[in-house]
Amino acid sequence: MDLPVLVRRRATDEVYDALRSSILDHRFLPGERLLVDQISSRLGVSLTPVRHALQQLAAEGLVDIRPRSGTYVASLSVNDVSETFQIRRALECLAAETLVERIAPAALKQLRTLVWKLAEPVETDADRVRHEQNNLEFHRLIVEASGNKRLSEMYESLKAHMQIARVHSVSLDEWVRRLPLEQAEHEEILAAIEARDRERLISALGSHINRASAALTETLKKTHANI
Repeated sequence: MDLPVLVRRRATDEVYDALRSSILDHRFLPGERLLVDQISSRLGVSLTPVRHALQQLAAEGLVDIRPRSGTYVASLSVNDVSETFQIRRALECLAAETLVERIAPAALKQLRTLVWKLAEPVETDADRVRHEQNNLEFHRLIVEASGNKRLSEMYESLKAHMQIARVHSVSLDEWVRRLPLEQAEHEEILAAIEARDRERLISALGSHINRASAALTETLKKTHANI
């Protein structure tokens, strides 16, 4: 018989996906307390899958479970962000070493499309979310196009922390003022890939990530100083 395979998902997996998306989409903010009973009631599940999902999120570094205190969305320190971007730079520059020889025409076309999308105006918070999603996809494709599966897996595990870091980012107006520089950097990265110039690509990626790291850590320092 030609029948489809049924996919049965555990309640824990569904709760995990729902909570993880809410954290990465900024519906739960860094430092916000997560109440198990409220989540259980809202999602229509028992307490057990919620607790198990929170344990998974804690292992991933997205939530902080504090004994006798509660469970909170993870907050990143200035040092956390700096270290995350250092690892990101190392992984992307490592991907660049094989990317120029392995990138397929379809992947190159996707990168061109994303650079075009990243040039679109950003006027609202919704535009900003869309822009950041395209930005993450642009860099994910660079790593994936290297053909190194282990490298891609490591990068994927880092992506959640990069998204959390952006929750602390600057106001929309100030962020928009930085976009022309970011766009110029993306265009230089794309040009280096199209030219199959490995050294140029590594230099462009390194400079771009260093600049983004410096901007975000400076924002965090100001935020912490005002607390």
